[in-house]
Amino acid sequence: MNIVWFLLFGLVVGFIARFLVPGKDPMSIPMTVILGILGSFLGGFIAAIFRDRTKVLDFSTAGLFGSVVGSVILVLLYRKFGNRVRR
Repeated sequence: MNIVWFLLFGLVVGFIARFLVPGKDPMSIPMTVILGILGSFLGGFIAAIFRDRTKVLDFSTAGLFGSVVGSVILVLLYRKFGNRVRR
């Protein structure tokens, strides 16, 4: 059941990140889930720099915010470099 929650969280975070970054996005739903999950890991690593490293995996509002920030960073990178990969 944890995997289902993990995928749903990734989907929600990915959609929030795609909504926050203006412009057209040709990403599929599976790519959005991957983006959200990877953004959560990136946000967790960024958060680990600034707070106690033992509580990185705990769910909190700051963790959700960090996940969205990490996902926004990945959306911007995907838009910048994704076109080169698809050509």
